[in-house]
Amino acid sequence: MTSVFVTGATGFLGSYVADVLLRETDVRLLILTRAKDRAEFEKKMWDALQLHMSAREFHGYLPRLEFLRGDLTAPDLGLSKEDRARAVTQAESVLHIAASLNRKSEKECLNHNLRGTLSVIKLAREIHTDHGLRRFSHVSTVAVAGQRDAEVVTEDAAIDWKRNDYDPYGRTKKFCEHMVRELLPDVQKTFFRPSMVIGDSRFAETTQFDMIRAVCVLADLPVVPFSGDVREDIVNADWVGRAIATIHMKPQPKWEIYHLSAGTSSASAKAISESIHAGTNRRRPVWSPRLEQPFGAVMNGLAGRKRRDTLTMVGSLFKVFLPYITYDTVFDNARAVEETGIAPVPFTQYGQAVYEFCKRTNFSYPYLPMPAREAAE
Repeated sequence: MTSVFVTGATGFLGSYVADVLLRETDVRLLILTRAKDRAEFEKKMWDALQLHMSAREFHGYLPRLEFLRGDLTAPDLGLSKEDRARAVTQAESVLHIAASLNRKSEKECLNHNLRGTLSVIKLAREIHTDHGLRRFSHVSTVAVAGQRDAEVVTEDAAIDWKRNDYDPYGRTKKFCEHMVRELLPDVQKTFFRPSMVIGDSRFAETTQFDMIRAVCVLADLPVVPFSGDVREDIVNADWVGRAIATIHMKPQPKWEIYHLSAGTSSASAKAISESIHAGTNRRRPVWSPRLEQPFGAVMNGLAGRKRRDTLTMVGSLFKVFLPYITYDTVFDNARAVEETGIAPVPFTQYGQAVYEFCKRTNFSYPYLPMPAREAAE
């Protein structure tokens, strides 16, 4: 049975990729996780995958989920000699999804994104030396494009080393791509760059809330402090997960880099706001671009407060995400659409359901405990 070494499978996006690989291929997943034992690993995987499948289905897939205890930031990924040997001799490809999304912390991004990716690259080199590595897929981000304004960015034009970055996340992910290219020159590589991944087009539930929380706050404001014409490159997680899994498993993808984004079909902020409140009596907000700078200054001030309360949380949220929301830049996705034969679903078609779920649950997911195998059958 073919095996894929995977990082980040217990995360939000990683769970979508794992779900497609489990359902539509027969590969075995060698999963790096910080779980201390097999029981904790199974619980972490159930927490990640219950959004996608029943307990009965989950138990059926368990034999294909291999537990490798480790840590992205530990030397040699924290793997035991036995587990590292298992990964080196069995993995035919590497799918590196794990990363720190902490856009405020240089330390977190350096440790997880740079040091972690370097350790995964070193493991990939060992695999390639042992028996040949079919593919190294790296999940990056459109944030590698740095500071932009009112542009449509193509894959090959995204990285410009003279351009400033918005934050440590974009900066470190850009250098991660550079390391993969420089240190794995003889290995087939694929780079996936998701844009703002929010929600699932098939159902309202989600387990990831940071970006949708910002969208919900803005949707509820009577006065929005930027232009309603700015485009928001929001893409559905189910399409992104499918694209990553599908392209990673292809023998010869057509391109090396794919923007997993809404692209030129991205809706305006105004259209998104109207779709979220469609069918309600809520008055339309006033769009006021002249308030953008004062609003940003207020949010930065709130983010810097020592008190940890709702105001500080909101300030921190917008300090991080406001540049991405207001820069009116989208990322061409024609390659991914052609390669997969499927286009993403516009956020205006499913955003209202995600909004209502988040408001109803106060931005929390009602996790179910993992039932015993007998109860799931």
